[in-house]
Amino acid sequence: MIYLDNAATTFPKPECVYRAMEEAGRNYGVNAGRGSYALAREASAVIEETREWIKCLSGADSVAEVVFTPSATVACNQVFGGLEWKKEDVVYVSPFEHNAVMRVLHLLQKKYGFAIEELALEEETLELDLEKIRFQFLRKKPTVVAVTHVSNVTGYILPVEEVAKSAAEQGAVVVVDGSQGLGLVPVCLKNLPVDFYIFAGHKTLYGPVGTGGFLQSGRIALKPYLAGGTGSSSLDLEMSYDVTGLEPGSPNVPAIAGLRAAVVELCGEAGGIAWEKVAEVLEREQRMAEYLINRLGKIPGVKLYLPKDRKRRAGIVAFNVEGYQASEVGMLLDEDYGIAVRTGYQCAPLIHKHLQTEEFLGVVRAGVGRFTTEEELEALADAVREIAEG
Repeated sequence: MIYLDNAATTFPKPECVYRAMEEAGRNYGVNAGRGSYALAREASAVIEETREWIKCLSGADSVAEVVFTPSATVACNQVFGGLEWKKEDVVYVSPFEHNAVMRVLHLLQKKYGFAIEELALEEETLELDLEKIRFQFLRKKPTVVAVTHVSNVTGYILPVEEVAKSAAEQGAVVVVDGSQGLGLVPVCLKNLPVDFYIFAGHKTLYGPVGTGGFLQSGRIALKPYLAGGTGSSSLDLEMSYDVTGLEPGSPNVPAIAGLRAAVVELCGEAGGIAWEKVAEVLEREQRMAEYLINRLGKIPGVKLYLPKDRKRRAGIVAFNVEGYQASEVGMLLDEDYGIAVRTGYQCAPLIHKHLQTEEFLGVVRAGVGRFTTEEELEALADAVREIAEG
């Protein structure tokens, strides 16, 4: 099988991830943070080390905190659910937001009645219109601004730095969904007015499923959204407002150990902010994506959905084939060619109205990864050509 669904979950993982998970499961897969015995302390140490590695990778300030969750979706629920809301609030979202953000905000909107506005998009370039966005913020002051780092549909690398700075000037809470970005796009959070940066361990970090979380700058204290045992202050029924209170339940030690291995493998044992290594990973993905784009672009009947600026494209290529629904193309690629892609709307409801993909019922998405080869992309292009020719 040729696996090209890396935008959903990167696969395979580096070998060190599998080894670390097995080692943890066999040797110290106990309940961290609950016991004072040696194995519990060892498990807790791995979790704390992983927090520091995530901070190094993201260029976070020393006072920033890393909160682990079972997924980026749970992280979105905790971040947005932990904010104080009122009816007069105005939330801005990019047109590229995933339902991990949009459905959470929709649920909260029904409860509190606040407004949700969409950040302005240049329809021709499929990129954010920063000039219009600044005007939007002046016309209707933002309370919260939610922006994804990388679109999981078009691969667009959003200008989160510019949006965050414009939002912060208006005193807004800034939330960045870095599920498709951390480990792929260089970021230095200590230089950005981002209050919460959400990550998914199983995507561009190349960690295991069951890992995710968020970094918080410390400017805003989230109210407890989930409740349960934390291993501390057990006689007190109130949840604490610190990291411990944000991580109820038993931590997934083997998964976090695998995540640690993935981040260490990316950063290198010496540590530090891995901008150069991350930039190399991004450059390779962009090169591979361009290789595929050039070949698909020469096939009659193939329609591509791309941001105009090549430097703002990650390794995601969305396309359709005239005469076929996206799901039909995906089925043919799977059954006749052994190629795995994602089809449909990719849990991103807003952007598809701009892409006008309703007649195709979404798009076909090829997600290249760290281990994707040119030969695999050539096989995909040849298969699409045969499908297009009928």
